[in-house]
Amino acid sequence: MNFIFISPHFPHTYWNFCQRLKQNGVTVLGIADAPYESLPQELKESLTEYYRVDSLENYEEVYRAVAYFAFHYGHIDWIESNNEYWLAQDARLRTDFNVDTGIRTDHISAIKEKSEMKRYYAKGCIPTARQVRANEGVEAAVRFAGQTGYPLIAKPDIGVGASGTHKIENEEQLRAFFVTVAGYGHYVIEEFITGEICSYDAVIGREGEPIFESMTVWPPSIMDIVNKKLDLSYYVDKEMPESLRELGRRTVKAFGVWNRFVHLEFFRLDSDREGLGKQGDFVALEVNMRPAGGYTPDMINYAHSTDVYKIWADMVAFGKSHTAIGQQHYCAFASRRDIYQYVHSHDEVLKRYGDRIVMCERMPELFSAAMGQQMYTVRLESMEEVNEFVEYVHLKK
Repeated sequence: MNFIFISPHFPHTYWNFCQRLKQNGVTVLGIADAPYESLPQELKESLTEYYRVDSLENYEEVYRAVAYFAFHYGHIDWIESNNEYWLAQDARLRTDFNVDTGIRTDHISAIKEKSEMKRYYAKGCIPTARQVRANEGVEAAVRFAGQTGYPLIAKPDIGVGASGTHKIENEEQLRAFFVTVAGYGHYVIEEFITGEICSYDAVIGREGEPIFESMTVWPPSIMDIVNKKLDLSYYVDKEMPESLRELGRRTVKAFGVWNRFVHLEFFRLDSDREGLGKQGDFVALEVNMRPAGGYTPDMINYAHSTDVYKIWADMVAFGKSHTAIGQQHYCAFASRRDIYQYVHSHDEVLKRYGDRIVMCERMPELFSAAMGQQMYTVRLESMEEVNEFVEYVHLKK
């Protein structure tokens, strides 16, 4: 089996995917724009060959790299990056090289455009926030607000995280949005829903069946965390409500997903919402056809005493996995920003949580706006311990 991994060096933990593929007997071929000598040693040891391009943004360069590998190794069986940024390019490469193990160009809009996602949610009878496209004009948006009330959220139809997102509190701000935001026609406007964000994280097999499932609970607004420079915390739960499991599986079926690691986001309503559900019900937010960001795959491993990198690689190589899942825990992440002073010192955090700390490091600069500069990740046994840990790390002077 020939597997081309696009950008295997970023995030830096992605060498794990490549290593597990190699352990399963897969020929792993890397394409990226980083110098070979800068790659982690674990990644170098996992790659059969590496092709450096000047820019991954240059499709012709990447195309030539894939063609080179196809000439030297034969038909390419997989092309994948597991990275949101490259999903459309991955699909184009699969289409051009007749690779049938993943999403092709004709289906990419369903997983990249928030407006298209709504059609698939409707097909699966999955509750989701109401939405209007900004290119329908300001008066259509005003009429929409009359149905939903304020606030509203305006966000790029294609985008990741909080980048470019606007919270609109009233009609004056709504009309101002259409005047001040360049390219507003590429935005969607949604009703504002409050509650926890819970993700259905899963490895989906060849027939669209879940091989592994997990739940992560996120803060309600990454936008506020970035804009207001708040501290971040989130956790992987030790178990998943059956209602989320059922909705996650139904979403996978509605979108026709197979052969993928998925990260599907839902609101858990904090109050009754007419037309959507009762307090505690789950409402679809958006789909992401790749693993959850940052260190979440590692946190999933610590929470479930398993190896999701191996489970994914088993899915690729064998279509199923017998990787063991052990004792269940909570795995919690809390980070700090260098601009604040905290009551408890770094050494005090290390001393208090000792061997319960599973990761402790400085965050890459690219992630620091959303995730802070210093992170601590611990494995715990109860929600009380999770809440105490977050409070201890974030308490400021």
